Amino acid sequence: MSETGALIDVRDVSKTFRTPAQDVHALSGVSFQISRGELVAVVGRSGSGKTTLLSILAGLERPTSGQVWFDGKELTAMPASELRTLRRTQIALVFQSFALLPMLSAAENVGIPMRLARRPSPVREQRARDLLRLVGLEGRERQRPSELSGGEQQRVAIARGLANNASLLLADEPTGQLDKNTGAQIMGLLRRIVHAEGMTGIVATHDKALIELADRVLTVRDGKVTSSEQNALRAS
Repeated sequence: MSETGALIDVRDVSKTFRTPAQDVHALSGVSFQISRGELVAVVGRSGSGKTTLLSILAGLERPTSGQVWFDGKELTAMPASELRTLRRTQIALVFQSFALLPMLSAAENVGIPMRLARRPSPVREQRARDLLRLVGLEGRERQRPSELSGGEQQRVAIARGLANNASLLLADEPTGQLDKNTGAQIMGLLRRIVHAEGMTGIVATHDKALIELADRVLTVRDGKVTSSEQNALRAS
């Protein structure tokens, strides 16, 4: 049992992908803790292990060895059905590809997680309006993804991730398809939302210009966490 009090407790996690040609060691002996309410940037080059780490934290991948504890429960010991429920109710996922359904409006896309959770239609509609207002898209509820800019689509994706009042936000390269200025706006939005909603946020990025908005920075290199530092820019 984890007794650290941290929301996330990663203990000696390794992940090896086995291929006919060779074994690929994506993560090797990774350990760290993340407190409630923190916004943490996971920084490293492409192929360093950032995406694999977030996939394990989301319960989408299982580690080859080690443990991950989430809110006092061992994530790595949960059956698949319990992991699916956890992702629907407590973990918000945001990807660089937006992953919006093109035939649905912004509000309908935001409502997808609530529909899966079988929340009543009036509740879904009001929550979607509130979340789109929160991410700066009030009045754009009826717009389809093709009618929105890249930055606006990512805002819809963030609102969708927040639909079921998650306690953990995981974002994998959320600004990867955006220009520098729009990316900075999205990172600023993530920071405001994490703190306003009382969430914990973990954002994987290779763009070091964005880390100044995080409370703490985890540096991943060759599958290992080589440093974990409070962000001096945020502390000053």
